[in-house]
Amino acid sequence: MKPDLHARWSIGSVEIPGRLVLAPMAGVSVQAFRRQGRRYGAGLVCSEMVSCAGLSHGNERTLGYLRIGRDEHPLAVQIFGSEPGIMAEAARMVEDAGADLVDINFGCPVRKVTKTGAGATLLEEPDRACRIVESVANAVSVPVSVKMRRGLHNGSRAALAVGPKLVDAGAASLTLHPRSARQMYTGTADHELTAELVDLVDVPVIASGDVNARERAEEVLETTGCAAVMVGRAAQGNPWALGEIAGRLDGEPTREEIVAELLFFMHDTVEEMGESRATGFLKKFYGWYLGHGRFPKPFKQELVQLETVSEVEDRLLEAAPGAQVVAERLKAALPKPDNVVLDLPVSIYAGG
Repeated sequence: MKPDLHARWSIGSVEIPGRLVLAPMAGVSVQAFRRQGRRYGAGLVCSEMVSCAGLSHGNERTLGYLRIGRDEHPLAVQIFGSEPGIMAEAARMVEDAGADLVDINFGCPVRKVTKTGAGATLLEEPDRACRIVESVANAVSVPVSVKMRRGLHNGSRAALAVGPKLVDAGAASLTLHPRSARQMYTGTADHELTAELVDLVDVPVIASGDVNARERAEEVLETTGCAAVMVGRAAQGNPWALGEIAGRLDGEPTREEIVAELLFFMHDTVEEMGESRATGFLKKFYGWYLGHGRFPKPFKQELVQLETVSEVEDRLLEAAPGAQVVAERLKAALPKPDNVVLDLPVSIYAGG
């Protein structure tokens, strides 16, 4: 019998209605992206990683990451840093903002993060990693989860050594992306390592890496014994991949459906971060949405050259006039957004 991707499971006291998790991705996992993921079948969605130092210093843009909608739950907000006290303070802010889970990043391989002693570097400093988890777990009442790489170097098994210690320190769940930090996103994810981790700990393990189709998701669930699978790059500008993995969709979307979903995402993003920031932020999404052979490459390049979101919208509707009706139907079917935020400056939601 194939694994049931719709089976309910829990992280601590948080019940999750499905075994598909939308990954935290820097520069991608904004509120509009998370809301879209929930609509297409993700049982749990995650914010992009949030700097604990930025929260501690009251950085306006960092505080904006704590904009949470009631239609996003259950939601994990991911934090990163290297100082236990500062991370505990940030975790309290995350809980106050309404997150269901605090996720700690021990997996980011990017140099600007690892050089500060954060991200994947902490897998090589198990004592500090455990102090961070213990401090965060003691600071909040919501469950704490940890996302890891296998280690810094190719072939590393650091995650297997550190994982059980993190659970002892208070982690209620672990996510493993079984690539090394050095690999970045090259090669393949070694889910045999994921299966080993599952056998070592008594908390739910989420398998991350190379989950890009329903058959693959079922295979990873079955062969590793993990509680859930995490989808990342496959969902960038491609919510239909999530829908296929979740078993909600079969077949490719029409041109009108693609443009309608992109238009809706654009509007949601502008509302979230203001037109000025959204204009630049959205450019990478045009290629993601319109790729996969769906639209000619020159058309995607043309959109990137346009100076305003309104110009992009007009050009999209010229290419697929019927998308307007589909977009209006989509908007009418959704509940009105209801956000929960900390006391943030007005510019967070009106101009960036």
